[in-house]
Amino acid sequence: MSCMRNGSLIFSLLLFFLIGSPSVEGNSTDKRNIPLQVPIPILLYHRFGPEATDSMTIRTAVFESHLKFLDENGYKVVSLRQFMERHLNGGVFHAPRAVVITVDDGHKSVYTDMLPLIKKYRVPVTLFLYPSAISNAVYAMSWDQLREMRETGLFDFQSHTYWHPNFKKDRERMRPAEYERSVEMQLKKSKVGLEKEIHAKVEMLAWPFGIWDEWLIGKAAEAGYRATFTMERHHVTATDSIMALPRYLITKGDRGKAFERILERKDK
Repeated sequence: MSCMRNGSLIFSLLLFFLIGSPSVEGNSTDKRNIPLQVPIPILLYHRFGPEATDSMTIRTAVFESHLKFLDENGYKVVSLRQFMERHLNGGVFHAPRAVVITVDDGHKSVYTDMLPLIKKYRVPVTLFLYPSAISNAVYAMSWDQLREMRETGLFDFQSHTYWHPNFKKDRERMRPAEYERSVEMQLKKSKVGLEKEIHAKVEMLAWPFGIWDEWLIGKAAEAGYRATFTMERHHVTATDSIMALPRYLITKGDRGKAFERILERKDK
């Protein structure tokens, strides 16, 4: 047992130095395993409203039922940054009923519908944004609204690329050099824009449409991202790559018992 503990400590220290070192580039052989004590679900929302007008719009009342269920059943909503920092530095996450909430895109309903409930329940949320839409697209929030949300201390802001491209289609239609330049622009311009406008420390990335591959992971690491996220419906475990962590895409059908099943431990 002592040998096992020593081996675990050595692994955690190696993990810290590998990820903390700026000279290490992301690649397919570096799994960067997270020393999780228990699997943890990361939830992914998009839009909110009085009616579910499409599959990824969650009725505001249903979202509140999610928060109420978490609150009444002993779940602890932790920030994605807190979760990642603990494990990027070789720590062990001890919350047996932890859950993380994220939202992609920056739809205006995050401000109008979600924000009041987040204030009410006092839970942390991470927004993955693509800056080209902010203060430009009619469906998106403004920079001022994001700054107001930042002041609550409940929101963190991370990258969803610059304009939400479909990397699979771009690779098919572009020449290799053009595609590489486009990817680098999407990754870097988003990071720079968010850090400038809302003074966020941007080091996490959500892949648009959940599209990623090992080459893209390498480019993300080169651009300064320490963790990236996909859309796969399972808990984060110690076997998941830090550069392709799963999230549950929450759709309008994920309510009541369906939502409860998402939260259930998958290692039982």
